[in-house]
Amino acid sequence: MATPDGVPAGSDDPIPSTEQSPEPALQVEGLRKRFGSVTAVEDVSLTIEQGSVVGILGPNGAGKTTTIKCILGMVLPDEGTARVFGTDVQASPRQAYRHIDAMLEGARNDYWRLTVRENLRYFTVIKGTDPDSLADRHERLLDKLDLAEKADTAVRDLSRGMKQKVSLASVLASEADLVFLDEPTLGLDVESSLTLRQELRRIVEERDMTIVLSSHDMAVVEDVCDRVVIMRDGEVVADDPVSKLRPSGAERTYRVTSPDLTPSLVATLRGRFDIVAVDRDGVPSVDVAADSEDFYELIAALRKHDVQLDGVTTVELDLEDAFLRLTDGEHT
Repeated sequence: MATPDGVPAGSDDPIPSTEQSPEPALQVEGLRKRFGSVTAVEDVSLTIEQGSVVGILGPNGAGKTTTIKCILGMVLPDEGTARVFGTDVQASPRQAYRHIDAMLEGARNDYWRLTVRENLRYFTVIKGTDPDSLADRHERLLDKLDLAEKADTAVRDLSRGMKQKVSLASVLASEADLVFLDEPTLGLDVESSLTLRQELRRIVEERDMTIVLSSHDMAVVEDVCDRVVIMRDGEVVADDPVSKLRPSGAERTYRVTSPDLTPSLVATLRGRFDIVAVDRDGVPSVDVAADSEDFYELIAALRKHDVQLDGVTTVELDLEDAFLRLTDGEHT
């Protein structure tokens, strides 16, 4: 993994080809990790096929970061295994790391004394590849991430957003098959974020790369990911394509707005109805997933509690709504 923070840097041998490999890019089985009396990860298992983009979501404390660090070998799990293209990360870390690169939030992912271009070349070299052979790729990354004019500038002299772009470019510059991106759009403006999403999809399709992405930005996850894994309390509570996480069929979602929706009343309603979300943008409201019969029962229950309605509208759930539903309203 190409970071200067003590993670093994690989070897001079070329990365083994995985074009014909029947193995999944990543296979995690029975992963568990405790810190004292706190269970951070509990029996996490997942399989990620080569060439896919998978988002890992969850509220703060859900176990996302610990899971990723266990997979990368940065944290030793109490139980379970993580295999990268069939290689056990704990048993054969050097072989596994040949396939992996990562950009982790809060980590120094680049050498700030080197220029932007020198960072791209350096992280290509430690993956065992001649950087000259990937010069065209590097130039495209510099161009697409608006780094071309700063290519010969030391990273330490760049803004936070530009440093974020350099970290991304460094990770994508090598021949890694499996890339972990933690908050890749953090600090980027809207235009840069949109450009990044397009570039990630292009790279995945062109290079058959596999990406595991963690982000608070649901728009990024929806645009980039083929599939989403949602965690809560250290466990996987959903593992589906994005389209399957949205309710469909006879069930619809109704947004009820009223100043009479007190926390105690909402708690009462939760015992009878499928509450999806509460209080959007500071307005007292609840989103309720219901079929026609449930909807009429909801209205009757509100009348029974003397709720004066400001409005009732139907809404179409997006990924954020589904996420809040699966995590009991907790935010990432």
